[in-house]
Order: sequence, then structure tokens, then C-alpha cells
Amino acid sequence: MSNRRPSDRRGGCRLCGTPLSETAGESGADEFCSPGCRDVAAEFGTSDAAADDRSGGSGDRSASDSDRQLESDSDPTDRPDAPDGDGTVRTFFRVDGMHSATCEAFLEAVAEGRDGVREAEASYVTETVRVDHDPDDVSTEALEDALSTLGYTAYLRDEATADEETGGTQRSREMSGLRKRRSDDMLEMRYVVGVVFGSFLLLPFVAVFYPMYLTAFTDWGAIAHFEGSFTGLGGSLYLPLFVVLTGAIVYLTGGPVLRGAYVSLKLRRPTTDLLAAMTILGAYAYASITAVLGRTDVYFDLTIVVAALVMGATYYESTVKRRATDRLTDLTVSQVDTARLYADDGSTTEIPVADLEADDRVLVREGERIPVDGRLAEGECAVDEAVVTGESLPVTKRAGDDVVGGSVVTTDAAVVDVGERTTSSIERLTRVVWNVQSADHGVTRRADEFAAVLVPVVLAAAVVVGAGSLLTGASEVAAALAVCMTLMVASPWALGFATPYSVAASLQEALERGIVVFDETVFERLRAVDTVVFDKTGTLTTGEMTVREADAPDDLLAAAAALERRAAHPAAAAIADAFGGDGGSVDGDHGGEPTRADGGSTAAGGLEVQDFRTHATGVEGTVDGSSVLVGHPDLFRERAWDLEPDLAERVDSAREAGHLPVVVGRDGTAEGVVIVGDEPREAWDETLTALDEDGVDIVVLTGDDGTAAEVFDRHPGVDHVFAGVSPDGKTAAVERMRADDRVAMVGDGTNDAPALAAADLGISLGSGTALAADAADVAIVDDDLAAVEEAFALARAARDRLRQNIGLAFVYNAIAIPAAVLGVVNPLVTTVAVVAGTLLIVGNAERSLIGD
Repeated sequence: MSNRRPSDRRGGCRLCGTPLSETAGESGADEFCSPGCRDVAAEFGTSDAAADDRSGGSGDRSASDSDRQLESDSDPTDRPDAPDGDGTVRTFFRVDGMHSATCEAFLEAVAEGRDGVREAEASYVTETVRVDHDPDDVSTEALEDALSTLGYTAYLRDEATADEETGGTQRSREMSGLRKRRSDDMLEMRYVVGVVFGSFLLLPFVAVFYPMYLTAFTDWGAIAHFEGSFTGLGGSLYLPLFVVLTGAIVYLTGGPVLRGAYVSLKLRRPTTDLLAAMTILGAYAYASITAVLGRTDVYFDLTIVVAALVMGATYYESTVKRRATDRLTDLTVSQVDTARLYADDGSTTEIPVADLEADDRVLVREGERIPVDGRLAEGECAVDEAVVTGESLPVTKRAGDDVVGGSVVTTDAAVVDVGERTTSSIERLTRVVWNVQSADHGVTRRADEFAAVLVPVVLAAAVVVGAGSLLTGASEVAAALAVCMTLMVASPWALGFATPYSVAASLQEALERGIVVFDETVFERLRAVDTVVFDKTGTLTTGEMTVREADAPDDLLAAAAALERRAAHPAAAAIADAFGGDGGSVDGDHGGEPTRADGGSTAAGGLEVQDFRTHATGVEGTVDGSSVLVGHPDLFRERAWDLEPDLAERVDSAREAGHLPVVVGRDGTAEGVVIVGDEPREAWDETLTALDEDGVDIVVLTGDDGTAAEVFDRHPGVDHVFAGVSPDGKTAAVERMRADDRVAMVGDGTNDAPALAAADLGISLGSGTALAADAADVAIVDDDLAAVEEAFALARAARDRLRQNIGLAFVYNAIAIPAAVLGVVNPLVTTVAVVAGTLLIVGNAERSLIGD
């Protein structure tokens, strides 16, 4: 990623805004940074239509977020909370407790109600709130306190602890996870305490009240007599106590439900929380009034059970989501926290990356990541930039060349001059991801859409019943009881239980299948997808080099393997594995010993290696007395070794096929070539075929040359292949496709993260980086490409299951309402209705969604 700004005199790429190099036009890219961006623009155009808000979608992710991000990169600190040009800073908060679009609107209103806040964007999908504010008017701490209200808990998304002595900042990615776990533990503790005490409170109902309620249907005179005795002797004492204890239990177990109801009322957006709260409070009010009157038709049991069930389902959903997050803790982290400061005398000092200043020099050893963007100060080395650019092959860097923070030095050491911005491209990618995520409003749950219709109906029914009671001569107390009864039996509270429980069961099944889904709206978005975009390297391919073909003497291949075992290049590992004595397949289709172009086989035993040396484009050494050279053809020419024309032609042919040719030679002469390539993943063909049969368009994006993607271009199910696309170009391509279609992006690397976040739905593979997983909505933890199509199948089945359970949620009302109309409703009847509806919902939700 270039350090030059879009204001470079050649301007920026018409598709993605990347600054153009002086030679962009010479490559045929004209006003584009790469041929890939040019081809995408030719197919989809360069307008910002993808940023338009489309009803029913995943939200209003905006293409302009990335543009604003690029414009704000002028600040040298370039942190997520770095000041913009007008003095406004952008701060990202993670807020626990968000679970609906109503939560988003409420928290945005809270933030924007503070002086100094320019704009706030919230997303319950990623539990992120982005606030643009003037730090002189409102501090980050004040915003954190303001957002931590009504049970929400806010904290900085990337917690930082300042070093008072140096003024530096040390980032801690574990902190946000720890804070969230503590919040979940507090929720669990409250819930458990409430359920335990609630269970004790239900014992008298089972032992005393329910048998008394049976008298409404039997002639058990003894039980009727006991009812009178209980009311006369102890009812006046015990029933008022129930009022206090039940209130405390509802606060402990149902607090978040009541908070959600309050927020929905405040915003005038009815939700299932409000439906549940109407039943909970209606039953509590009815029971409290009858308890004061000394009657035994109390519904404290309904109050406790409904609060416990609704919150239990919500807690179950939260627990499953936490399990999903825990499955990804072993992902690699591409950002570097410390750097090795290089002094003029050759000494080094390890310091935090945040302490680096422009014009510092850092030493990066072989195998380490470059901490920040900069320029190679001296010598040359090979650098693997796949984590940022997506290129599958390392590139040679020479003194004066730009290097990208987050990339890996694969040969030799690198001395890097730190650039003006002491940050890495990965940090900027992270900021782009967060900008897009925080603008990604969640989809309103279908059950909440029902609630918006049902709440007014239930309230109207309660008013009509209450007014009717008064008009027929009933007392005010009797009218109040009638209103409470209506709310209690008519409100479909079970929607607040069926929806989160069904979602949790679906997420749990997906998790058991190795498909990590972070949010319930993912299934809805999966079903709406029109186009699936695949990254190539590491997604459709394994991302690992394997030997495809070899044409060289057996003993020379064994000697080359002995040298390559000491090198760090990905191709070196492939050659060492293939010819180092362990055997293996080089055609990617079968096991056994490596297949040779002449039909022979190779194996190597203990060879003596001396005078081993690495070069930017290969390795050299003495093996059993012979001088052996392995590497790029240019290395042979630089070393003045003989390279026959026919061998050079085979090298060119391999390159045209998208593979990496490695020349091997000894004693001054090149004797053969080993063809190394990135193998397609297992089941890639079946996956693309299945998706094509599902009726979705398939697009392949890659940073590699077109020849490297020819095998996918030939697949009948693939609609488009765009090669040579830059990371910014991938994001822009996804945004352009979203102008007309619902787009899912499948990727695995840090360079894919902005595109994953910008898509309507992002899917990352388990071999990917932490940033890719953070940007995605779905993560395939087992590197199983076939699981992508399985995720679509789960989404379709989850929709049907949720619809069924929404229907079953009305079982309670189907029992309670007729009983109330007939005048035979009592706490035993409502309890039976609750149990029947709950068992049906749970049993249906726990059935397997799809066959194995």
C-alpha cells in the first residue's frame, strides 16, 4: 500500500482511490491502479450507487466510509481515535447489551445528545458505536459513561493503557474480550440468583395453590376447605410477602427485558421485549392487587416463569455467541506491538511501536513481521506481503523500495527507514473495517416487526375491556383487574422466547458443524445473497505451495531439497517436503513419491551441506562437494551460470500457467526446473457447482496475475474472474456489485478484511487472520470450503424453523384467551399454557436443521 496520498499529481484510481504510480498508464491501466480495477470498472462501473440505502438489507454500509477513511489518513498518529482536520476525533466503543435495532437507535440518540458530538453510528451486529466528537467539549471518558446506561456497558473497542513515563501507548487486544466476559458473567450471576430464589417461591404454588385451583374443575371438597383455611389463617401474611419477593426476582431475572421495553417505548418502536413486559407486569399487577384483597388467584408464578424463560433464551443466545467467539482465539494476529530500533553503531533496542518516530530505523530479522510502513534502507530481501496485498508469492525488495507494515521478511534481514506515518497498513485496514462495521445497522428482527403490529392491538384490547367493565357497572378495582388480565393472556410474550431460543439453537448447530455465526441476522442475509465473491489465494486455494512438476536429475533434486530445508521461502518448504526423503505428490491428485516429468522418482538421504547462503531470489551452497544453486532464473544470470534457451522457455510456460518456476543447477550450469504452485482447495469444484445450482452468481477476485486463476475462469459456474486487483480494489469491487445485488464475500486474509466488512455478508476461512475473522459475519473454523454452501443450506432451514416457532409462540394465547373468555382461567391454566408452548418451541428448535 503506497504512502502517497490521493492528491498525488497522477490522482487516484477511478475505482478504489489508490494513488496512481507514474507507470500506471504504461501497463494499460490508464486511470486505474491495476488492470484488475480497470476490468471491474468496465463490468460494474465506478459510480457510488453501492452506497445507496436499500430497504430490507443488512443496513446502510456506505462506500463513502472507506473514502472518508482515506481522506482522514493524513494524521501522523493514524489511530482509530485520531483527530480529523476540523479537530473532531473518531472513537470506537464496544457496548455490551445491544441486541436489536432499537438498541442502536437509543445509543445513537444518547451519544448525539451530548454537547460536542458531531455524529454517532451504532451497530448491534458488531456491538460497536462510532462517535465523532470534539474532545474539547466532550471527552472519551464522558462518552463511555454516557453510553453505559440502563444496563448497557461501554468501553473502548481497542483498550489502551498509557505509559506515563514515555507517553507511549500499548494496545491490548485481550482487554475488550475480558471486559465482555465479565459483563456476561455478571448477567449470568444475576440470572442464576433470580432463578434460584424464584424456584423457592414457586414451591408453594406446586404444593398449595395449584391443588386449590383444581377445585374449579373437580368436586374435591377437602381441597376447597383447605383453600378457605389457608386464606383465613395465613394468606393475609404470605401473599403480601410474595409481592416484595416477586418484584425482587423480576428485577434480577427480567431487568434486561424491562430495560428493552422502556427503550422501545421511549423510541416508539415496539419490540418483543415490550410484549414480554406487558405479560410480566400485567401478571404482577393483577397478583399484587388480589394479594392485597386477600384472594388466592395470584399470578406471581406467571410473572416469574415468563421473565425467567425470556431472559433464559436471551442468555442462551448470548452464551452461544460467546462460544463462537472463543472458537477463534487461536487465529494469527498480524499486527506488531514492538519494534527493534536500529542504531548507527549496529546496536538494537526493543521499544513499543507507538514510540517510533519518522526517520527512525528498525531491524527486522528473517521470519519476523515489519512493524510499520517504510522503505528498505539497504541491501535486499524477499518479503511476503500476502497478509496485506493477497499476492501468493513473496516479492524481492531492494534498497529504496517501499515495504508494507505487517508483511513478513522471508529471506535475510531488513533494515527499514520508518515513514512519515509511524503505523502499518494493517492498522489502517483495521480502521477501515471498524468504520464500515459501525455503520452496519442490524436488520430488525421479524418478531419485532410482528410486535410493532401486535402491541397496539393488545393495548387497544385492554382499553376496550377496561372501559367495557366500567360501563357495565364494575368497580374501578375490577376494571383494573380486567385490564391486567387482558394484558396477561392476550400479549404473545412467547415471541420474546421463541425468537432468541430458535436463533441460539440454529447458531449452536452451525457451530457444531464448524460454521461460526456471530449474529442471527446472518442467516437472513445469507438467504438474500445474489452474488458470492471469492478471494483466490488462501480461499479457493490452500495458500500453501506444493510441487506440481519436476524436470531435473534425482540427485540434484535431493541436493536442492537439502538446501531448501534451511530457507524460509514458501516454495522452499514445498521443494524440501517433496524431495527431502519423505515422499509426496506433486500433481495435487494422489499420494506416493513425487512424480517426475520423465516418469522417475526421487528420494534423498543424509546429504552434507556446507557454505549455505541465502539470496533475495534463491539459495546457494555446497552439497556433497558440488556447488548447488536453487532459485529464480535471474539469480542464475546474476551469478553468470549457464541457462539454456529450452530451459528458459519451460520457465516462461510455467509462469504463463500461473505457477512459480524454480531453477536448479550445479557447478555453474542450470540442469532443470521445479514447478511450484498453489493448489486449489479440496471440494472447490463441488462448492462452486452447488452455489451455482442455488442460483447465485459467482465472482473470483485475486491479486495474482490472470494466469493464476485460469482454472477457476474455466469453471462453468463462475461468472467473472478479476485478476490483479489491489486490496482497495477488492473493497471497491464489492461495493460496486452491491449497487444491484446482495453480495457475500469469502476471504481469509487481512487484505480481505475491508471487503469482507463492506459486503452484505462476509465469510472468512479458519486459516485466515484475526482481522479477517473480526470483519466477517461467518467464520469457517475448519478450513472446509464446502462449509460455505452448507452455511447457505443452514440459513434456509433456520428460516423455516423460526417461522414454525413463531407460530408455536401463540400456543400460550390459544389456551389462555379462550379460558379467560369462558371465565375458567386461573394460574394453573396459564401455567399449563406456558409449559405446553415452551415444550413445543424447545422441541422444535432442537431438531437438526439439515441432514448430515
